[in-house]
Amino acid sequence: MDLSRTIAQALAAGGYGAARPATEPAPRPEGALSAAWDSFSRTLAEGERTALSAMNGGADPHALVQALSQAELAVEAAVTVRNKVVEAYQEILRMPV
Repeated sequence: MDLSRTIAQALAAGGYGAARPATEPAPRPEGALSAAWDSFSRTLAEGERTALSAMNGGADPHALVQALSQAELAVEAAVTVRNKVVEAYQEILRMPV
């Protein structure tokens, strides 16, 4: 019984130490949006570089197909997010004042 109490206290102390202090602000969503935008830009730039390299004969066709499919997936994700934002905005406009 004493051993289980000691283990419980140690786990509680570890959890308390790992918890975010109440005075620390929560992470801001701008950081996540900025990181997503940077990733999107890098993906498109990499696809463009690979396409140019393939046109000049420097990249193999497999790398070109892979880069283009990644760019296509990134664009589809961006369009989906944009559509959801527009849909949410339209829903807000429909709310009674």
